[in-house]
Amino acid sequence: MKVIAVLALWATLFYHGYSNSLDTCQGRCGYGTDNSFSCQCNPSCERYNDCCNDYVEICKAGATSCKGRCGETYNSQNECHCNSKCAKYNNCCSDFADLCDSDGGGGGSGVITDAEIKSLSETLYALDSNKASASQLVIDPQALVPDSQTSSQSDLSPGLLFRYLDEETLFSRPTYAALLAVLDNYHRMTGQTEDFSPQQLAEQETFVKETMSNTELGRELFAFLYTKGVYATEEEFIHDLKMMWFGLYSRNNKKMDSSGFEHIFAGEIKGGKVSGFHNWIQFYLLEKRGQLNYYSHSFNGPWTTYPDVMGMQFMWEGYFKQVGSAVIGCSPEFDFALYSLCYITRPGKQCRLSLGGKELIIQTYTWDNSFYGDGKKFIGSAFPATPRS
Repeated sequence: MKVIAVLALWATLFYHGYSNSLDTCQGRCGYGTDNSFSCQCNPSCERYNDCCNDYVEICKAGATSCKGRCGETYNSQNECHCNSKCAKYNNCCSDFADLCDSDGGGGGSGVITDAEIKSLSETLYALDSNKASASQLVIDPQALVPDSQTSSQSDLSPGLLFRYLDEETLFSRPTYAALLAVLDNYHRMTGQTEDFSPQQLAEQETFVKETMSNTELGRELFAFLYTKGVYATEEEFIHDLKMMWFGLYSRNNKKMDSSGFEHIFAGEIKGGKVSGFHNWIQFYLLEKRGQLNYYSHSFNGPWTTYPDVMGMQFMWEGYFKQVGSAVIGCSPEFDFALYSLCYITRPGKQCRLSLGGKELIIQTYTWDNSFYGDGKKFIGSAFPATPRS
């Protein structure tokens, strides 16, 4: 009988994946009480005083870390996740890529490494045939200020930032025309409900399809994500982009007043200042109309051709932007692809790219107050992270 009892205990241990004990929370955080274990790993254990010894370390202190959690089964109670599908649903813990094995299984969706992202960004950079040339776009950066003076709200540049743009050539191209059609569909003030007409909804769909389905650059991005198991079909890819970018949520007063696209490409006003606004074409249009006054810049990237990256100070009809960074001179599809790549693969963290051998960091933020689909997070923000001096 003793032999049978020992074998039964061994089988129990093997079934639960622990070869020598039942007193660990590794892989068990948040699940309900299981009497086959000698201790528990959910919030109730604190009340009943039956938590495992490593409960605080793994389940509480490690609630937003993948330490000891790689490959775990999905649990809706967890703040973030560490399994092979978390990248697809934009809910990985911030250290997932660093800690979890890239061959963790589950539908062929492996970890996407920084090296792979940099390699793809170089490919997208080379494929940006619609970017502005030096003869099509002329800028005049004028005043350069240190980081300590970006909040001074001083107009140190008497001239326009954009001295010349060949609108006739660039704006006649399908992706530029599609972007222009979408940019004027928004109320810039948060707290005002965005209500789109059927035509405006069609313009959103046209923009996504023109940039992602009808350009070699966009198709290259999809091919990469497809091979990594993030998307099974192009239709799934396009639908997810539409939702993460154009799905509405509330930034102010419980109104459906914002989206990732509006925030990043069109710009918004919240709390008495400019929020978002990271697109060079929107900047050009508003400056040309006299609605935007360029003050100075605090960063100008190392690139000597377009696209370049700048961090700018400006006033938008009475509202100031302390540092509005943007990729200057790129095509709409390149801008959209870079931000999408970074949000899909590095949601809520820094995304390291390489353009012409020079590093560019995109900082992304998830919107955590509402969701779409099966718990996916909308884009909160994304922008070029200018280095600090």
